[in-house]
Amino acid sequence: MEYTQELKNRLKRLEGQVRGVIRMIEEGQHCKDVVTQLSAVRSATDRAIGYIVAKNLESCIREADQEGKNAEDAIQEAVNMIVKSR
Repeated sequence: MEYTQELKNRLKRLEGQVRGVIRMIEEGQHCKDVVTQLSAVRSATDRAIGYIVAKNLESCIREADQEGKNAEDAIQEAVNMIVKSR
């Protein structure tokens, strides 16, 4: 699987969010605000995982199709990755 600039940009934004949370903690921001931002980080992480799994699955299915193989194993592996991420 090739990692796109879009994915790298997504992860850089996530990195910025985490740095923002650290700054909030260092500044003594209210815990409710910190937790709100951490929830946003978790959501962004989940979306990044979903994106990577989807692109990987797409790539594996195409590869299996080109090789005349059954894509069932690739699909099951993708499902397992999603389950592990939870």
